[in-house]
Amino acid sequence: MTTRSEPLKATVWMIGAMVAFSLMAVSGRELATSLNTFEIMLYRSIIGLMIVLVIGFFAKTLNEIRCDRLGLHLFRNLAHFSGQNLWFLAVAYIPFSQLFALEFSTPIWVALFAPLFLGEALTRQRVLTVVLGFAGVLIVARPDMEQIDFAIIAAVACAICFAGSMMATKKLTNDQSITCILFWLTLMQLFMGLMATFFMGMNTFPEGINIIWVVIVGIGGLMAHFCITNALALAPAIVVIPLDFMRLPLISVIGFLIY
Repeated sequence: MTTRSEPLKATVWMIGAMVAFSLMAVSGRELATSLNTFEIMLYRSIIGLMIVLVIGFFAKTLNEIRCDRLGLHLFRNLAHFSGQNLWFLAVAYIPFSQLFALEFSTPIWVALFAPLFLGEALTRQRVLTVVLGFAGVLIVARPDMEQIDFAIIAAVACAICFAGSMMATKKLTNDQSITCILFWLTLMQLFMGLMATFFMGMNTFPEGINIIWVVIVGIGGLMAHFCITNALALAPAIVVIPLDFMRLPLISVIGFLIY
C-alpha cells in the first residue's frame, strides 16, 4: 500500500488484468449454454477461495485477513457480484467487442464519482477526457437506439457496478492487504452465489470440457482482481482504470478468430 504513484508499474498490472479478463470472456461464453450466471459465479468463487487460502498459507499472509472494514468489503462485493452477473449475461448475447466497448464506460463513471468518493481531482483535462471517452464508447459499440435489448442494458449497468467496485477497492488498498481483499472477495461472493443458486435452482453441474472452462473462469477472475488491486495500490483510480481500454483490440481479435 504505497503512497507514491507509480503509473508504469500500474500499467504492467493492468496488462495482466487485460489478459485475465479476455480469458474470462471466452470461458464465460462457452459456459453460457449450460450454466446460468449465478452458477458460473458460484464455481468461480469456490475455485478463487481455494487458491487464496492455499497461496496465503504458503506465503504466510493469512494473518493479514482483518474484519475492521467489512461494510466496505460488502459494498465492494455486492457491486462486483451484480456487475459480474450482468457481464456474464451480456457476454452470451452480444459480440465481445461491443460488450467490452460498453463496459469501457467504467472509467467514465470512475472519473465522475472519484472526486466525490475518493477525493481525487476532476480537472478540466479529465472532464474533456470523459466526454471524448463517452463519444468513443458510442462510436465503437454502435448500440441500436431503436432496439436496445436487455443485453445492451446489462452491459451498461455492469460498467456502473464495476465503477463502484473499483472505487471501493481503491479505498481498501489504503490499509488492507491484497490477501485480505481477495479473501473477502471470494468468501462473500461464494455466499452470494450460494443464495442466488438456492433461490434460482441449481440446473446442472459442469462436466467434460466445461470443467476446464470453469477452472479458467475461477483462475482468470482471481488473477484479474489481483492485478487490478495491485494497480490501484500503485496509482490513482482515475489513472489506472482508463488503462483497461487496451483490452478492446485484444478481445476484438480473439472474438474474430474464435467466433
